[in-house]
Amino acid sequence: MIHKTNRMYLVEQVASQIEQLIESGHWPVGEKIPPEMELMNLFDVSRNTLREAIRALVHAGLLETKQGSGTIVRSANPLGATLKRYIKRSALLETLDVRLALEKQAAQLAAEHRTATDLSTLEACIQSSREAAENGDYEQFIASDIRFHQTIVQASANQLLIDLYEPMVEIVYSFVQDLMAMDAPFKYEEELHLELFRAIRNQDKVEAASYMEDYMKILRENIMKLMED
Repeated sequence: MIHKTNRMYLVEQVASQIEQLIESGHWPVGEKIPPEMELMNLFDVSRNTLREAIRALVHAGLLETKQGSGTIVRSANPLGATLKRYIKRSALLETLDVRLALEKQAAQLAAEHRTATDLSTLEACIQSSREAAENGDYEQFIASDIRFHQTIVQASANQLLIDLYEPMVEIVYSFVQDLMAMDAPFKYEEELHLELFRAIRNQDKVEAASYMEDYMKILRENIMKLMED
């Protein structure tokens, strides 16, 4: 049932109702939601309010806007959406702390336990990232980069670490999107992680851990600088 919204917290209310419609299966994953004008009438809100609500759910990972295709339901996970919808810029630093803790350990273990298959997958991710960089395809680059990090975690051969990292995947995706939203300069070449790959390939645990520390430190400094601007 659709409720008419009051004047307070309109964006949050509309986002919550859209989330409920997705969770209930009224709008299934993979399908388009109704057009903008229909939704404005449905929720009795302005275009700006509706767009802000949809933008929040896109950021949360429930919706995906594709040019020429409309807005599509991407996920029906309400918990992840609720968490990610309220992530602010300052939370980027907290996300970074968690990433460092998990990915530094994963890199060390991956250097110790990686297999030939792991190395092959990592190389494929790097190649896919390089091709995306050459084509200026941000979405492919982000997806390939996340697969690279996931593969390292998988290569750790530590099931608890793998389970702990799994919920981070969508957050990491949002993390990168947040950086882009802050007009962060995107240096493709630095994001290929070639040095990290070599450290894991050479089974150099110290170098793998050191790379992750340095990488996260630079990323933190860049974020803090952007926040000050």
